[in-house]
Amino acid sequence: MRLMANIMLVDDEVEILELIEAYLMGDHTVFKYDNPLDALAALNEGQDNDVSASGGSLVDLAILDIMMPGMDGFALCRKIRERHTFPIIMLTAKDGDYDKIGGLTLGADDYMVKPFNPLELLARVNAQLRRARILYETDNTKDNLVLEIRGLRVDSQAHTCSLYGKEVILTPTEFSILLLLCKNKGRVISSERIFEAVWGEDYYDGNNTVMVHIQKLRKKLGDTKKRKDYIQTVWGVGYKIEE
Repeated sequence: MRLMANIMLVDDEVEILELIEAYLMGDHTVFKYDNPLDALAALNEGQDNDVSASGGSLVDLAILDIMMPGMDGFALCRKIRERHTFPIIMLTAKDGDYDKIGGLTLGADDYMVKPFNPLELLARVNAQLRRARILYETDNTKDNLVLEIRGLRVDSQAHTCSLYGKEVILTPTEFSILLLLCKNKGRVISSERIFEAVWGEDYYDGNNTVMVHIQKLRKKLGDTKKRKDYIQTVWGVGYKIEE
């Protein structure tokens, strides 16, 4: 199935923009920007003019370089997450945890280290788009699971989450993790299983991606030491949600 999505690509290196566009344009429409401020302005201007397949934005997915003058990829990611939940893939020139975890903490869904294989980037783009399409699919013939746990309500068909009646805005990746944990209420789910189920890739040692997304989920759910957290850590095993 061809996804045919709108991809926002932001990188101050024109050669990188053209390389990525060459691999994506056969399946997707690419909007290139070598200036982060121009990309942000275009996104905000177009947000009320059209609706994409991934829920309320002209853009279906963004690919952001981290190292850019003026506004770097971290700042751009933060600004995008103030208003949009479409998937974000970060590009970093450093194979270090700081850039990777930094982007994920701000709301990115995945990252790739330069230099990268363009075919791998295309595969990751399509994997993120498939997940987003599934989450925003409104086919009434599918099972509709509404899970409620201590004031937390997760609707698998409407793809909404609320806490004591107040909506909690989640990215597609965050929603997928939370839904997986809620479906397996009371069971401990390992980081490996979460990663393979949500990202659709084999887990590898030293991957902090799940941990960072769990931290973001806890913050959005208001987990504190003053009461029982929704998402509990079972050290050395994984994560679980209990009544």
